[in-house]
Amino acid sequence: MKQPLAYIHPGAKIHPSVVIDPFVTIENNVEIGEGTRIGSNVTIMEGARIGKNCTIFPGAVISGIPQDLKFQGEETLAIIGDNTTIRECVTVNRGTASKGKTVVGSNCLIMAYSHVAHDCVIGDNVIISNATQIAGEVVVDNFAVIGGGTLIHQFCHIGPHVMIQGGALVNKDIPPFVKAAREPIAYTGINSIGLRRRGFSNETIREIQDIYRYLYLSGLNNTDAIERIEAEVPATKERDEIILFVRNSKRGIIRGYV
Repeated sequence: MKQPLAYIHPGAKIHPSVVIDPFVTIENNVEIGEGTRIGSNVTIMEGARIGKNCTIFPGAVISGIPQDLKFQGEETLAIIGDNTTIRECVTVNRGTASKGKTVVGSNCLIMAYSHVAHDCVIGDNVIISNATQIAGEVVVDNFAVIGGGTLIHQFCHIGPHVMIQGGALVNKDIPPFVKAAREPIAYTGINSIGLRRRGFSNETIREIQDIYRYLYLSGLNNTDAIERIEAEVPATKERDEIILFVRNSKRGIIRGYV
């Protein structure tokens, strides 16, 4: 583990099995779990908590201070789960007083030149493609797939199992299980291929499609559509997840396609 061409602060807590390449900088108040590899020229700053069996490629910067003028130097964290891969030149900023931490889950892939801003919460099994820029306090739920070059506005919520077209401008919440594309961004159907790959039955996928027909194809506003869904669609985990997401959306959900 000891790399003579790396700077490792004596206060950092690093498992003996961690591999550290030359020219790495690891500051104080950092913890790195077993089996992780840190590529050359990576900078890991104060407040980083990196899990087991992660791979961080050259040039990444983890737990940099937030790009937020309200930040006053408070002690916050950037947490990365187990088995996550962070590719070249990715930046993950630590939290602010707002949430206290930025979180990237386990089994994620964050591709080169992407940015995860302060106080974001990225779930498990998320894929973020190259040069995606995620503003502060965004939530991305489990199994979401974000296409390259996507720009996500602060405070947006991306639901689970969502697929977003590359180059999208996301300024609204994207509800669970859907595909989102076009400009301006819109609902373009169910992420049926992704759902099948993850073990959803054909019956469940059809039920999800029926729910989104009420939301996007019935001509009803969201409030009336939700009332119809509750009255006419049998309760399931997926139905209730969609209803809860729409009701709790603070920015409003993306529009339907025309």
